[in-house]
Amino acid sequence: MPGEWDGKVVMITGANGGLGSAVVRRFHAVGASLALVARRADDAKNLVPDRAFAVGADVTDKTSVQAAVNQIAAHYGRIDALVHTVGGYGGGKAVHEVDLDLWDRMMTLNARSVYITAGTVANYMLEQNIAGSIVVVLARHALEGAKNHSAYGASKAAAQRIVQSMAKELLDRGIRVNGVMPGTIDTEANRRDMPNADFSKWVRPEEIADVMLFLCSDQSKPISGDSIAVYGRS
Repeated sequence: MPGEWDGKVVMITGANGGLGSAVVRRFHAVGASLALVARRADDAKNLVPDRAFAVGADVTDKTSVQAAVNQIAAHYGRIDALVHTVGGYGGGKAVHEVDLDLWDRMMTLNARSVYITAGTVANYMLEQNIAGSIVVVLARHALEGAKNHSAYGASKAAAQRIVQSMAKELLDRGIRVNGVMPGTIDTEANRRDMPNADFSKWVRPEEIADVMLFLCSDQSKPISGDSIAVYGRS
């Protein structure tokens, strides 16, 4: 809808990543003001030429995320949407190998980051009486266990339950919470890791960004607590 994003502020985590940078470009194209969150502010400063404020934060640390939200609020005076693109993959280990380092890493990156970041932003929206939207990147492994992917799948399933719980908690408070479940994303890193794959079957970051934009827009007002599959042909 023309003009819908004028004056609206969108906080994007993992802004300098393969998916995050596509999300940044998509929201910039529709006129939103952007709060770009990366581990270091300098990593996100030059992603777009204008309407952007870069903040450094560790999205697995509550104090760091709260400080980022405070900085964004001081700069813009509001946060209308959060798009959380931070996540990571780790696999290759069976449960009976009991690799607790892998388990802790996946749970921290994929579940703890959602719990802290989405929760902190939602709390800010509630305090400011903002009818906002939160969209979180999930994964198809949240739906079913797979051989040698237990820690990754469990962490993504945990993230999905957080999304579903928040949607019910905030249903009558004007804040919508949804997830997007990509298949294999066509990024440079994935092409390096899987050089023999058929890249044409993978979903492009720009396609995922389009779905995230839709879920944050007025067009999706009836939708909350959903997990949208964006698999491409993979």
